[in-house]
Amino acid sequence: MVLMPRAPAERPGLPVPGPGPGREQRELYSPGALFSWPELQAMAADGVLTQLYQRGYLPPGVPASPQLRARAASLAVAPAIRQRVVAGRMTAAWIYGCADEPDRLALLVDANRRLSSLRSVRGCTFHEVRLGPFDVVSLGGLMVSSPLRTALDVALHVEAERAVPALRTLLASPELGVRLRLLRLAVEASPRVPHKKAALAKLAALVPQPE
Repeated sequence: MVLMPRAPAERPGLPVPGPGPGREQRELYSPGALFSWPELQAMAADGVLTQLYQRGYLPPGVPASPQLRARAASLAVAPAIRQRVVAGRMTAAWIYGCADEPDRLALLVDANRRLSSLRSVRGCTFHEVRLGPFDVVSLGGLMVSSPLRTALDVALHVEAERAVPALRTLLASPELGVRLRLLRLAVEASPRVPHKKAALAKLAALVPQPE
């Protein structure tokens, strides 16, 4: 699958799509009928494209949005399982622009679905969880944990060294709507007792200390 990009008209070799719905998604290149992966890599080496994630490339100057990050991440998920998994934890934090690019995609699988059939998929880690109706959003053709669920999972399951900076950025992004009070309530309501104390300590580290 190739998504047509919006690129400067003076840059040779990159077609420019016309206006219309879904234009942002067409700003991402991936291997397909138009360009092979070696060709995309060569164009990135020449500065014609920039790599967003693995096999997803953007024209220079196009900002990486959550939709485009999710679209790039979806390229690393086999189409056969794409609708059965949810990008979560630090992968979702990266999609929202609040963490570094993940080495491996963290994918959540609802406990009502079979996890055993996904174990052989490479380049991903799978976590069996229970997902509520407000825990998942759709971005760029991929299901992603909601900002609040992402913050909750990061607090509960990610070591403090990586979790605290990601949580601080999630809380500092008003468009995501994550509030520290709600996050603390979600942690306190979690049945995962072994992780709760550590999660609350991470949240305490987010509160500015008086001088």
